[in-house]
Amino acid sequence: MVKLVQFARMKKATPTTASIAICDRIRDDIVAGALLFGSRITLDLLAARYSVGHMPVREALRQLQGEGLVVLTPNRGARVRVVDIEFVRNIFDLRIAIEAMLARRAAERIERSNIVRLEAIQAEFETQARARNYAALLTINREFHSVINQAAQNHEAEVVIDRHRRLIAALWTLHGYGEDRPAGVISDHRHIIGALAAHDADVAASLAMAHAAKAKQELIARMLASSLVTSSAAA
Repeated sequence: MVKLVQFARMKKATPTTASIAICDRIRDDIVAGALLFGSRITLDLLAARYSVGHMPVREALRQLQGEGLVVLTPNRGARVRVVDIEFVRNIFDLRIAIEAMLARRAAERIERSNIVRLEAIQAEFETQARARNYAALLTINREFHSVINQAAQNHEAEVVIDRHRRLIAALWTLHGYGEDRPAGVISDHRHIIGALAAHDADVAASLAMAHAAKAKQELIARMLASSLVTSSAAA
């Protein structure tokens, strides 16, 4: 009963800086396999692991439940969700459809100031790509798409898109962004900017859909490659 009450309190918690930091650490550990898929986790275990109190852990678990990484069950506590190929495929199938819709609406509503902002972000992306600063590319790429999503003026869709943003970034970090990926992203971004500037909704939607589909294909390929390397090492 005590455990049920502890986890029930998460519904009333408000995210804090500490809980956000702990949330990021738990997410990274889940993606990396340090917290095993399907394993049961408790407030005591996580508080001890990260040297914090129960409150930020409660708040972090509430956030991770929203991302689908943790399952909270009455009377049974929390369990780590399996982050496998099927889970990632499902996430991207949803993102592909929503990003296409957002690009279409953005093309219809975008202002010149948004285009200027996208061009500046893209210039920085290309600078960091030449420097092979892959960690920075993840952040800049998120900023690029945020401008488009905000221009679409559909907050509800933005919330859905943002739900797994940090998970996807963690997966790219774990499995490798790759030296060959930036060139394709740069080309896609340039074409998307062109379609948005021309207010061509059909082309913008098609480009955004293809862009997200390629990200899905490349990330899943890297996950499969990583699993093969791990299996070979274990053998």
